[in-house]
Amino acid sequence: MERHLRDALEAIDDPQLDLPLGVVGMIGGITEVRGRSTVELLVPIATWPTVPQLIESIERAAAEVHAGEVDVVVRSMGEPEARALREALRDRMGGTGHGHGNDTPAFLARGTSTRVLGISSGKGGVGKSTVSVNLAVSLASLGHRVGVLDADVYGFSIPKMVLAAIEPVVLGDTVLPTHAHGVRWLSMGWFVSDDQPVIWRGPLLHKAITQFVTEAWWGEPEYLLIDMPPGTGDVALTLSEVVPSVEIYVVTTPQPAAQRVAQRSALAARKLRLAVRGVIENMSWFDGDDGTRYELFGAGGGAALAEDLGVPLLAQLPLVPQIREGGDVGTPATVSDPDGDVAARFGELAARVAAQGPARLYRQELRLA
Repeated sequence: MERHLRDALEAIDDPQLDLPLGVVGMIGGITEVRGRSTVELLVPIATWPTVPQLIESIERAAAEVHAGEVDVVVRSMGEPEARALREALRDRMGGTGHGHGNDTPAFLARGTSTRVLGISSGKGGVGKSTVSVNLAVSLASLGHRVGVLDADVYGFSIPKMVLAAIEPVVLGDTVLPTHAHGVRWLSMGWFVSDDQPVIWRGPLLHKAITQFVTEAWWGEPEYLLIDMPPGTGDVALTLSEVVPSVEIYVVTTPQPAAQRVAQRSALAARKLRLAVRGVIENMSWFDGDDGTRYELFGAGGGAALAEDLGVPLLAQLPLVPQIREGGDVGTPATVSDPDGDVAARFGELAARVAAQGPARLYRQELRLA
């Protein structure tokens, strides 16, 4: 009976890691006394967020194999068990710079099904992070596996916009992004306090972004969204080296001045041989209580930019308090009101991004002779 029970329990997936408990070594000892089994559940940290779900799954699996009553004892992993977990994750990640001689994780290798979406803007204040967060949630709601990397190291905002149950977990040289709203999230903001500025030169910035991409456990995402800092600086250069297949989506407002600045960001991406896939116009209008539509930031900027770049205008998103409030309280508008107008618009945007399929632009220097 113990063998049948262990097989059943080791097949359970941990929602945080998206891997079976047997693969990551989270099922410890199993004992049976007078028809009652005791199962040891090993967790990487004491505050592991999926413990309640795992206990329910263990009890359900025990009932299915007729193992009788089950008591679950939760214990934090010791160093040997944590090391085994790290090794299991490394094996799944492929080459990650962990002594494998290859800095490209398996999910970014040529021919992968993962699409990396760089959410870019020419200037700050256009709602790029808001778009990144709500687009990610919308893609996840369509059933996709999604991760978000906040690459705006100097002006990170994702942690405040997404109140996760726990912060990312550091297991040796492997980082486990946090998990909320069906999406994995990783940001420098979880590693420094609010009053601690990040003052780094280019090499440190390059190293941080590279590690966040290649040494974090992203699993096997279908989409990895990168919330890029505004402008055309070091992060864009780093991403062009680390993730040469990144697809750029440019966020702008309808204001002509913002459109011209955003155009420079898109042209810089093309100089780096990155595919520019579309334009997203944010803060397009505001609907007053009297039903009047106000174009507070002008009109036409997004359409003009899309035409200049020869890419589609994928969405026009309204300026509504719900989006701002969602960012302030840590619950995205697409989560707090999944049936509302905002969620519908982001859902349409997500569907259009998905329908585009991966970019076919590859950098010349990456071709094999």
